[in-house]
Amino acid sequence: MERAGIGRGSNSAQLRRYNERLVLQRLRRAGEASKADLARAADLTNTAIGGIIRKLDDLGLIEAVGKRHDGGRGQPATMLRLNPKGAYGIGVRLDRRSIETILIDFDGTPLARRSYDMVLPEPDEALAMVARDVQVLLERLDPQARERFAGIGLALPYNLGAWLRRLDLPPEIFRRWDDFDFASRLEEATGLPVFSENDGNAAAIAELFYGLGRRVDDFLYLFIGPAIGGGIVVKGDCLRGSTGNAGDVAVIAVAPSRLGSSPRSDDGRELLITRASLNALGRHLQARGVAVTSPADMQAAFAAGHPAVQEWIEDAVEALAPAIWSAIALLDVPLIVVDADIDGGLVDALIRRLAVALDEHAPEARRPPRIVHGTLGRDAGAIGAASLPMFFNFSPRASILTGDDDNEFETGPARYAGLA
Repeated sequence: MERAGIGRGSNSAQLRRYNERLVLQRLRRAGEASKADLARAADLTNTAIGGIIRKLDDLGLIEAVGKRHDGGRGQPATMLRLNPKGAYGIGVRLDRRSIETILIDFDGTPLARRSYDMVLPEPDEALAMVARDVQVLLERLDPQARERFAGIGLALPYNLGAWLRRLDLPPEIFRRWDDFDFASRLEEATGLPVFSENDGNAAAIAELFYGLGRRVDDFLYLFIGPAIGGGIVVKGDCLRGSTGNAGDVAVIAVAPSRLGSSPRSDDGRELLITRASLNALGRHLQARGVAVTSPADMQAAFAAGHPAVQEWIEDAVEALAPAIWSAIALLDVPLIVVDADIDGGLVDALIRRLAVALDEHAPEARRPPRIVHGTLGRDAGAIGAASLPMFFNFSPRASILTGDDDNEFETGPARYAGLA
């Protein structure tokens, strides 16, 4: 039986598009599956699944990988998987301290990248750099692959001109970003569709599409970079909110830091971004006499057992634990996914301490959510950006059924128009 009646106002065309994307999602999660497996997983009739498989095969989005013998008398089942060459995307991650452009295939595998560790320059200068890098990466695709190019994803913090004092950044350049529509300008410069998202949401979408989201439908995602970002995944979709800022944990109010290196606000209140970020860690290490020019220096300090790293972990956890409990009270998700621009065991150390703190501060009759390390590490933001064209072209979002898709996400390559 087809999934009829999901969402008020859905019609047959919307339902068909949703089911096509649902089959892709189920196949992504399974890795390999037969037509019968997919019919059961998506709750579709044999007739419906047959038509969907034919269409996805015609589009080159799936491929056969052999036969499975179940031991019965019938014909062996043809096993299917997503075709890694079925679609390609380019992602642009703009951070206040870095620029990265990456090319991925339909499996999310990075094929090429260009990156710069630098304070974000003037908007026009950054646009020229990114447009040039996009062309360089596109040249890696042959003509046939270019026909399967789904678009450019752009992930950047909203309000780049905000919180500069808390992040120790100069205001002159960044305030010019607040009135600069980078997505539209990049689309004009390249002639290619651009899908723009908050960087926290983009990283959460990458985890949903290529990581733990293959097995889990509901989680709160936290990414610790120069600032801290987040995303909310509910029922296999990314919750955006009315302005795209759902999950913006950076602005959650917290108590002032106990670290002497932390800046003091005028009103005595503080935000999570000031305490649970790599900028806070770098600032604290420098106050303790450690030279820090990149995340690698912070990772080296952790590996060397410098006490300032543990001091920061304790301070960050003290801020994170009540913030997470507040989020859980509203969202009731069972899982917290934590990732970062740094590793070397530091994220796992933070998670272990955070799990203890959440348990210690659990409200009466509540059990803390499970906390796990994210899948993609420092690539989460860039792969998240590159996954945006794939996500908005091929993911079974509930808004498809009601016709409530935002217009900005309706743009897609002509060959995938039936799924867009």
